[in-house]
Amino acid sequence: MKLKDIIISIILITIIVFEVTNLNIITNYCKKLINSRPDVIIVPKNEYYKSYDFMYIKNTENFVPYSYNDLLNIFYSVINNGWEEFTFYCPTEYYECINDVKDISTQDVLLTEINNYVNPFNSFSTIQTVYDENGEITISLDRTYTEEEKNMINAKLDNVIKENINDSMTVEEKLKVLHDFIINHTKYDIEKNNTGSSKYHSNTAYGALIEGYATCNGYADLYALILDRLNIKNYRIASNTHIWNAVNINDEWLHVDLTWDDPISDDGKDYLYHTYFLVDNEALKKEDGDLVDHLFDSSIYLEFKN
Repeated sequence: MKLKDIIISIILITIIVFEVTNLNIITNYCKKLINSRPDVIIVPKNEYYKSYDFMYIKNTENFVPYSYNDLLNIFYSVINNGWEEFTFYCPTEYYECINDVKDISTQDVLLTEINNYVNPFNSFSTIQTVYDENGEITISLDRTYTEEEKNMINAKLDNVIKENINDSMTVEEKLKVLHDFIINHTKYDIEKNNTGSSKYHSNTAYGALIEGYATCNGYADLYALILDRLNIKNYRIASNTHIWNAVNINDEWLHVDLTWDDPISDDGKDYLYHTYFLVDNEALKKEDGDLVDHLFDSSIYLEFKN
């Protein structure tokens, strides 16, 4: 055998031995190249971000999902962080990732429930999810409130809070005074309720605070903004027909329903009640005749699960 052939044989044997002894390393490296994804771009959270978690949904800093719950937390965090668009990627180990994304993104009720947990200024009016079979997921949102509306609401709330509460008040006293202020300065938008249309933005805090007309969404949004300003844990809680506020006082979750405390009267007079102010499940059920309009999903709003 020629020297050249001997050298070639030695080289081939060396390569084979190296591949066999380092097979796992080579395989993992090749897999990494095939499955590599662009880096997920994280931008700062906005000023309306809620830092605390809930029983059903939680903030996450890990945007690589490995379960359905991970995906729910990613959707929530994108909304809660105030981002208008966000792209993340399904790992190859999570075989059902794309199917689970499809499931979540097509459930309007579920997305609305998640939306209820965030500050109203971070809530979306529309949300769109685009995905491909390679595992790239992009969530895009249009926000409920414009910058002009937020500025006007914030300026008005500065004055309302300054003129109506002080540090000597208890938390309950502050909440009651602001509950009463909203009801005394807001009328229920009957036209919107009856026809589905109105000249007012009554389904938002802008309608309730700036225009003086609201439906249940407007009442709940405005009170939620106030609760966030007072650093009180809260979210909006909904049934199929209604929405109101969930408030945490002294580690206890209670209901506040400004809409039903501001009833439409037959005599045209304005009335102010406290029937639905800081009440528990039993009191809510007692007043609403076995929860007709307040029948909420306790698998979503776990803080109120009996």
